[in-house]
Amino acid sequence: MVAGGGGVDEGLRRRGCTYRRDDFLPEESFQSWGNYVNALRQTPGRFVDRVLTRSADSTELVEMKARSHNEMKKTLNWWDLIWFGLGAVIGAGIFVLTGLEAKNHAGPAVVLSYVVSGVSALLSVFCYTEFAVEIPVAGGSFAYLRVELGDFVAFIAAGNILLEYVIGGAAVARSWTSYFTTLCNRSDTNDFRIVAHDLPEDYRFLDPIAVVVIIGICCLAVLSTKGSSRLNYIASIVHVIVIVFIIIAGLTKADTKNYVDFAPFGPRGVFQASAVLFFAYVGFDAVSTMAEETKNPARDIPIGLVGSMVITTVVYCLLAVTLCLMQPYGSIDEQAPFSVAFEAVGMGWAKYVVAAGALKGMTSVLLVGAVGQARYLTHIARTHMVPPWFAQVDSKTGTPVNATVTMLAATAVIAFFTSLDVLANLLSISTLFIFSLVAMALLVRRYYVSGVTTQANRNKFVACLFIIISSSIATSIYWSRTDKWTAYVVTAPLWFLGTLGIWLLVPQARNPKLWGVPLVPWLPSLSIAINIFLLGSIDHASFIRFGVWTLIILVYYFIFGLHASYDTAKDSEAKRLEGGTGNELRKVEASGVATRDSGLGSGNGSYASVTPAN
Repeated sequence: MVAGGGGVDEGLRRRGCTYRRDDFLPEESFQSWGNYVNALRQTPGRFVDRVLTRSADSTELVEMKARSHNEMKKTLNWWDLIWFGLGAVIGAGIFVLTGLEAKNHAGPAVVLSYVVSGVSALLSVFCYTEFAVEIPVAGGSFAYLRVELGDFVAFIAAGNILLEYVIGGAAVARSWTSYFTTLCNRSDTNDFRIVAHDLPEDYRFLDPIAVVVIIGICCLAVLSTKGSSRLNYIASIVHVIVIVFIIIAGLTKADTKNYVDFAPFGPRGVFQASAVLFFAYVGFDAVSTMAEETKNPARDIPIGLVGSMVITTVVYCLLAVTLCLMQPYGSIDEQAPFSVAFEAVGMGWAKYVVAAGALKGMTSVLLVGAVGQARYLTHIARTHMVPPWFAQVDSKTGTPVNATVTMLAATAVIAFFTSLDVLANLLSISTLFIFSLVAMALLVRRYYVSGVTTQANRNKFVACLFIIISSSIATSIYWSRTDKWTAYVVTAPLWFLGTLGIWLLVPQARNPKLWGVPLVPWLPSLSIAINIFLLGSIDHASFIRFGVWTLIILVYYFIFGLHASYDTAKDSEAKRLEGGTGNELRKVEASGVATRDSGLGSGNGSYASVTPAN
């Protein structure tokens, strides 16, 4: 361990899920009860330090990676990333939630719901892509937020990122069981589940098949990233063939009368469905975590991320149109809509093709999600916000075995108990929250660099960003409470003026070296507005669950995570001052990676390679 005794050579010899005491609490604060009590007394000061501290690009690229002992293997190119993107996204969302939302909230206008969600997702993809090219590490949005918004915000996001992956994987695994039941010609999608009558309705259908599927995915994910990529190719190709079949065969049975009542639930239904259907786009952020294993991030990541998202959005819209043309929206089955729709139009044999394709698609989603979530946890553990045992990379496979097994074990437990609708709403909240933070972080990255941005420009930027966020929140709250439009006459112009203020009054302090989001600040600002707006369509119970989870991770943070990450940061800072970062850090700086003079331990570092924009 870097911060807890034992050298890198010892780390190289260790394999699999072995562990020592220092793998979990190696920091000074946990070496004795006296140290821990003293650390708790210093909680307020340490918390302020972590709130104000921002990491540096070079810290994420060099120091954090070194804490895994072994390098992840660079085996992926843009072709791999496109297929990973398609495999990560096209799965349970389109094959299950389309029917659920078309029947209950949007009707045939569910296609518009997919357009709204797709635009929101695409804007987020742009933001992720710039970060992934500039900071190609396994931490994804966690690393990006550490650099721009600080340790504490990054930790809150990290907790929700892990929640997003666990409940997302659980939802897909349960959907896998539903389509497998259809493939076995069972009429009730709960036939292979165990009913526990003593449990609440949303948790009583126990799903052992979902657990078995997750165990199989775990074995594949720990063996090889490239091997997972090849399997994903095969599954995704089969999946694409099935999707083409659904669209062509389904449209031959189209009845335009089903589109007469296009939006039976009105605009509210369309946006309410959009918030839930955002679940169908979750997964592309997993591709950004593979930047550390990409051969040429500057070329491969933009093509892989943006390309896969555009293809996905088009496919979703075509599938939604096809489903609603085949059946009246009120007759759509909520659990296996496409299979039942083909049976309803006299093509019962086709439901087996659809079910098989859906299973292939969901298998890809589970596999790519397993790869992505483990890399998130690995990078979080590199900061010691969670035990560094999770950061270890196996020397032979080049994969984070400990993180993969742990995340999928948690996914299996949730999948065993929890119903799909509970999971989908909670997942959408976490995802929209994180995507909003990443868009804010991109604006901060472009317009604020300590030592470069003047105090006057900083104040103008903060004021405009506050207007953008507050007007977006006001719009979302108003939307959630009434169908009237009066307040939008105020909130929409305020958002526009806030964005215009940044564009006209604040010069960019940093320009991307390799690839940048176009139309800054407009696209990131629009991403913030849409994501926050969609949050207003999520049900109240899901916000309560989200609040409970946030409270749980905050308790953990103040008891363990804060003190572990504080000790690690201070130890790293001391080594840096003594020249302990070594030649690797100097090589990164010399190659043009922007670094901050004091990235850890203070919030006043500046980018060495940045000049003010005119």
